[in-house]
Amino acid sequence: MSNNKTQSGTRNLVRIFDTTLRDGEQSPGCSMNPQEKLEVAKRLEKLGVDVMEAGFPASSPGDLESVKAIAGIIKDSTVAGLCRSLEKDIDTAREALAHAVNPRVHIFLATSPIHMEYKLKMTRDQVLEQAVSAVKYAKKFCSDIEFSAEDAFRSDPDFVCKVFGAAIAAGASTVNFPDTVGYAMPVEFGERIRYIKEHTPGMENAWLSVHCHNDLGLAVANSLAAIQNGATQAECTVNGIGERAGNASLEEIVMSLRVRTDVFNSDSRIDTTQIYTASRLVSQVTGVKVQPNKAIVGENAFAHEAGIHQHGVLANRATYEIMTPQSVGISQNQMVLGKHSGRHAFEERLKDLGFTVDAETLETIFAQFKDLADKKKVVSDRDIEALAMGFSSVVPETWRLDHWAVNTGSALGASGVIRLTHKDGQFYKVIALGDGPIDSIFKAINQIIGKEPDLDLYEIGAITGGSTSQGETMVKISLDGRHWNGRGVSTDVIESSIKAYLAAINAMEWELSAAFSQ
Repeated sequence: MSNNKTQSGTRNLVRIFDTTLRDGEQSPGCSMNPQEKLEVAKRLEKLGVDVMEAGFPASSPGDLESVKAIAGIIKDSTVAGLCRSLEKDIDTAREALAHAVNPRVHIFLATSPIHMEYKLKMTRDQVLEQAVSAVKYAKKFCSDIEFSAEDAFRSDPDFVCKVFGAAIAAGASTVNFPDTVGYAMPVEFGERIRYIKEHTPGMENAWLSVHCHNDLGLAVANSLAAIQNGATQAECTVNGIGERAGNASLEEIVMSLRVRTDVFNSDSRIDTTQIYTASRLVSQVTGVKVQPNKAIVGENAFAHEAGIHQHGVLANRATYEIMTPQSVGISQNQMVLGKHSGRHAFEERLKDLGFTVDAETLETIFAQFKDLADKKKVVSDRDIEALAMGFSSVVPETWRLDHWAVNTGSALGASGVIRLTHKDGQFYKVIALGDGPIDSIFKAINQIIGKEPDLDLYEIGAITGGSTSQGETMVKISLDGRHWNGRGVSTDVIESSIKAYLAAINAMEWELSAAFSQ
C-alpha cells in the first residue's frame, strides 16, 4: 500500500499512528487520569492523527474504561486498543471498542530469540501458530487488525517475513516492525525495512508500520529511514514521551516530512498548526516539561540570541529558520493584549491559540485576564495559554482555595494558614508549621483532607520574563502506589504552588472516590 497518495496526489501518504495515550502514558511519571486522556484524545483528533492507540484494555479496569470513553467520542480518527495474542485480551478490546466509529485491534507477539526463549518460552512454530490464531480470532468482529512483531529488529528477518505473511493471510491489514529497545542504526534499519517489504508474502495488501524507541536517540532518524525504504505508517508520540528514553517524536517526524519533501516525497494528513497546542496539553497533563532545546516545540526552537543570527533573521527569516513558527501553531503576538483589550479580541486570541470555551468559561478566563493585565503592561500568548489551560481539566473540584497566608523568616521557621471550601459548601481552616512556606501550606492542606500523599515532584518556573511574570508550578503526588499530577499558575509563586497541589489533590480525591463507588 505504499503507493497511496496524499490529497495533492503528488506525494506518498504516511499514516500517523499516535500512541501517546498508551506507550507514552506508560512512561514513568506520565500517568493521566481518565478525563485528561479524553482531553488529549480530542486534541489528537483535531491534530489529525490517522490512528490513536487509546490504551491497553486488558491491563487494568481503568484502561478499559478509558478506551471505552475515548472510543465513544472520537469520530475522525481510528481508535486502537492494544492486546497480547490472547483471546481474553482480544475479548476485552472488543468490549472497549464496541462503540468506536473506526475500531482497530492491535495484537503483538515477540519474535526475537531472546524474547521467545526467556519471556514467552515458546518455539518459532508456536509463535507463528499463536500469531495466526490471534489475528483470525480478532478478525471475527473487527475488520481492521494490526499485528506487531515485538523486538522485530533483533529477530531473524526471514522469520519476521514468515510471521508477517501468515498474519496478513489471516486478516491483518497492517503489520508493524518495532525497534522495541532502540538498538538499530538508521542505515541498517532502513535496509531491514526494505528487505521485509520485498520478502513478505502479501505485503502489497497491507500497510507496513514502524515503531521506534529512542534508547540511543535515533527513534526519529530510524523512522524516517524506514519511510524512505517503504514504510507507510509511523508510530510515535507527542513530545516523544514513552518508556525509558521515549518514542519517536510525532512533531519531528511530521515536520521532517513536510519540510524535506525533496528527500522523502512523502507527507501526512497532520494539521501542523495544531502541533504546539497538542504539545503543551500533553506537557500539562503529564506534568513533564518540554526541554527548551527540543526540536519543533521547545521554547528555544525559534529563538535567536547570537547577534549574527538576529541580523540574518531580521533581513530574511529563511537565513536561520527552515520553517515558520506559525506552521506549527506558534503565533507571533501580532495583536498586543493589555488591560484595555476587549472581550472579542481576547476570545479571538484564545481561538488562535487552539482553545474553544463556552460562554461561562470565557467570562471567567476574561476576568482573570483583566486582573493579570492590571499587574502586567502586556499579556503574552503564553500568559493567555496558561490561563486557558487552567480550565481544560474537567476533574471536579472537591477542594477549592478560599484564602491563604504564610509567616516565615530565617529565625522563625514558617507557619502557613489556609482555608479551603469543600464541594459540599463547608469551610475548613488550618494553621501548620513547616520547613519553609510551601511545606507549611502543604502540611495544612494534608490536615484538612485527612491524607498525607508523598510529594514526588515540585517544579516552579516563570511563564515569561520579568518580575511580573506568572509562575507556573508542577507537582506530582502519590499514595499507595498511585500517582497524580497538578499544575497551578499565578503571579504569586506560593499561590501557584497551592493551586498545583490542590489540582493534584482533586485528581486524587476524584479517582479514589470513583474507585470506591465501583
